[in-house]
This record gives sequence, structure tokens and C-alpha cells, in this order.
Amino acid sequence: MNKVKIDTENIKLDAFLKWAGIASSGSEAKFYIQDGLVKVNQEICIQRGKKLKIGDVITFDDSDYEII
Repeated sequence: MNKVKIDTENIKLDAFLKWAGIASSGSEAKFYIQDGLVKVNQEICIQRGKKLKIGDVITFDDSDYEII
């Protein structure tokens, strides 16, 4: 599992995808989310603005990313 450190209390899902290097742009992140390719804590999430917090696990392309 990949560990991704954030410096704030929470982060929006689309911003996290860019921060973690999963998406190279906001529009790319938007497409991944809208196409149902991203899971948050094992559930597909289609909300770009979903607020993530420390301990959440994001899954994309069979890789897990834990926010620390």
C-alpha cells in the first residue's frame, strides 16, 4: 500500500489524485472519478469534491493509497 502524506486536515478527491501523481491534471482526475474508476474506502466514489481525511484509503487501477 502506498502512503501519501497530506499537510492539511482534509483534501478533496480530485486534488488528491493530482497530489498523489495518479492524475496529471484536474480534468484527467475528473474523468477517472466520473467513470467510476476510483474507490474511497472500498466504495466507488463519483464525487469530485469528496473530502478525504487521514486514514482514508483510495483505490485506483488495483493500487491502494492511504492518506497519512
